Amino acid sequence: MSTTTTFVSPSMHRLGLLLASAALVACGTLPDTPPPPMKRASAASLQQCTALASQFNFAQTRIDSATSEAAGALVLGSTPIPAHCLVKGRMNSRKSSDGRDYAIAFEMRLPLAWNGRFYYQGNGGLDGAVQPAQGALGGGPLTGALLQGFAVISSDAGHTGAQTPFFGMEPQARLDYGYQAVATLTPMAKGMIAAAYGKAPDRSYIGGCSNGGRHALVAASRLGDQYDGYLVGAPGYRLPNAALAQLWGAQQWATLATPGATIKHPMNPTATLTDLGSGFTPQERQLLASAVLDQCDALDGARDGLVQATQACQARFNVHKDVPTCTGDRNGQCLSGAQKQVIAAVFNGAKTATGQPIYAGFPYDAGVSANNWATWKFVNALALDPLAVGAVFSVPPGRVDPLKEDVSARLPLFSAINDTFRESGLSLMTPPGHDNPTNLAALRARGARIVLFHGVSDAIFSAEDTRQWVERLDKAQDGKAADFARYFPVPGMAHCSGGPAADQFDLLTPLVQWVEQGVAPQAVPARVRGAGHAGGANTELPKDWSASRARPLCAYPTVARYQGSGSLEDAASFSCR
Repeated sequence: MSTTTTFVSPSMHRLGLLLASAALVACGTLPDTPPPPMKRASAASLQQCTALASQFNFAQTRIDSATSEAAGALVLGSTPIPAHCLVKGRMNSRKSSDGRDYAIAFEMRLPLAWNGRFYYQGNGGLDGAVQPAQGALGGGPLTGALLQGFAVISSDAGHTGAQTPFFGMEPQARLDYGYQAVATLTPMAKGMIAAAYGKAPDRSYIGGCSNGGRHALVAASRLGDQYDGYLVGAPGYRLPNAALAQLWGAQQWATLATPGATIKHPMNPTATLTDLGSGFTPQERQLLASAVLDQCDALDGARDGLVQATQACQARFNVHKDVPTCTGDRNGQCLSGAQKQVIAAVFNGAKTATGQPIYAGFPYDAGVSANNWATWKFVNALALDPLAVGAVFSVPPGRVDPLKEDVSARLPLFSAINDTFRESGLSLMTPPGHDNPTNLAALRARGARIVLFHGVSDAIFSAEDTRQWVERLDKAQDGKAADFARYFPVPGMAHCSGGPAADQFDLLTPLVQWVEQGVAPQAVPARVRGAGHAGGANTELPKDWSASRARPLCAYPTVARYQGSGSLEDAASFSCR
């Protein structure tokens, strides 16, 4: 393994200028009013496609193919995507010292009828695969950037699935995964757009959910001069901390699990995992969800199965007093004292043996009943998170046994460096200055905008962590964060979609309107995916909800409150207050 890895991002000079500018702005007084909107993007038609394979040249870039895709060759949900050009290629191909071949593989989809905008699609998880570059938006298959006429790029972030999690042993592959793949691909993608349409993009956007949301939030800090709009969904912006909190949580759930009970390993059919879910069954999770609704559902003026007043609910709900305590055997109608202790600890947030917080707490919400919640807490905490913790975020890397891991000893390894890994796991994964985001002042000054969303019942990345980031941003920006950043919590929604929620919405269109027209989003329409939905029904919706229930998503800190009359299934019956 090489002990020295050198990489110079194509935008490092711009980054230095940006950070210096941010520091100057932050030290002064922010203007009382936000800057005017940026110039609107203008449409153009595709001038060349297949010729790009031989005629497009960019440093360290190889184009493998450029083909014309007919309308309907790609669909989003059940909606056919219009005709476009599909370009596949790779950047920075190299062979590592362990003999593995690495590159940043990508695909770009260039619509024949282009709206003048570029969209960088951040993908989720540990990346490792080039997902179709359709610019799919979190929250259900309602629409996507490609469908709206954007030119879209998607990448594997510098490694293939076959290299997962081995890429964590390779310093440059770690850096590409953390932030350098985005920095490398961005100028190339803009150059390809200019070659294909005869002009560069007028406006550029980046977005994604989960790790894709992290990519977008990191780009806001590192590449604030390269994008005009940032769509940040369920951002795992402290992904190492969240993953370690999962291990900590697994150890708590294990104290409740049925001795000897196992489940199949989701990625290894010959292996099994401890059945953590036996300690907190679906019936018991539904009991907790019902108790939360009993205490909090009406706080927004309507008993409708949704807790809109999330912050008020956290002050009101108490698992120890608001859920029946078992006096005998567990029967699904009560929780034992031991269960309540573990549930309260997990929702309060993971801590080291000395009480140091590892990660944020989680808000109580009705989506605790969702299957996705259980999968993250009980399965992925054993099957996925140990790989990332040991192989990608720690220095030095090593194997992790989740149920035996000393999380207090592991946490400092996220901040460590050595001669091989010159950048720590926290440094490469988190946005610089996330604990005091003054460095976004320059982004605000140039008129760029950030829209965030997060499912309140997300079990892996906490909506409370995102809320706290927004609060820190507001403090760092002298109470003026709403001039350029808006946060939309999604009640009931699990990780990026699903759960008892109105999880189908389009936040890209409002972001574009904000950047290019100056119209700040406040209430964004959201619908459920009921029976017969073309993009696939959400099977976790309560049976008494209308298949077309709608709600406004409200910019924090406002809440969707019932106006006192009208159907509980109609968004018009609610207003953001």
